[in-house]
Amino acid sequence: MNKNIIDTIYEKMPHMSQTDKKISEVVLKNPQKTVDFTISELSKLAQVSDASVSRFCKNLSLSGFHQLKVELAKASQNEDNYYKELDKDDVGNSIKSILDNKIVEIKNTIEGISKTELKEIMNILKKSRIVQFAAEGDTYIVAQDAEYKFNQIGCLAISSNMWENALAQTLNMSSQDCIVAISNSGESSRLLKQIEGAKKKGIKVIAITNHSESPLALLADYHIKTAFRQRVLQSEYYFSRVAAMSVIELLFLLLIVEDKQMLESIKNHEELIAVTKI
Repeated sequence: MNKNIIDTIYEKMPHMSQTDKKISEVVLKNPQKTVDFTISELSKLAQVSDASVSRFCKNLSLSGFHQLKVELAKASQNEDNYYKELDKDDVGNSIKSILDNKIVEIKNTIEGISKTELKEIMNILKKSRIVQFAAEGDTYIVAQDAEYKFNQIGCLAISSNMWENALAQTLNMSSQDCIVAISNSGESSRLLKQIEGAKKKGIKVIAITNHSESPLALLADYHIKTAFRQRVLQSEYYFSRVAAMSVIELLFLLLIVEDKQMLESIKNHEELIAVTKI
């Protein structure tokens, strides 16, 4: 899937200046209307100067406001690119908006993965002696879920929510292993230190982040970018674990498709734990 200007704005927004964020808010609220704005109309709505709008366009690697409108016109033809607002006074509509946003996140994430790179990632996962899933904070739940899934299908997987322990795990791994690092910003200093240590040992690194130009994405051998569309408190953004978990689910299911014996591993595991269930 080719990344459109709306995807680019979402990706860059967490790192934008406050002025650029104000312009982005107006543009993302209704891309189609923005196509018909003059530069003065957009600057007035965003409460910034005309010069700020021009700089905003340059920061998106566009030649100017006209090119922004051309790119928005292309992107706004697809209704999936719209962000669906949440309404505190209409729970039903908010539920539908959240659902629509999550569907777009998953769709854009999966469609954005390079098929060639995906095949290489799958090959690395299949051949690895150990697969370590590394993450921090509230993203760790994604790593924990991945660890469980991969162990269930017979792929030895490890993780730890304590960085010192995770680092020790990494230092006991070799070039026969790989690490899947999951991060929103891709800028966690501790995670980067861990990955730098892994690279020195010849361990292949697969990164899952929101930002393709983040330090982690650039350091990794392979990068999968997650899309995100959910907005809270009008201007704040957060990492969509739904998109990241969808990537893990994709890798998990594709591994099973390529090796049906993995289904037997799941069956054996389920039979052993069945006695613990009511």
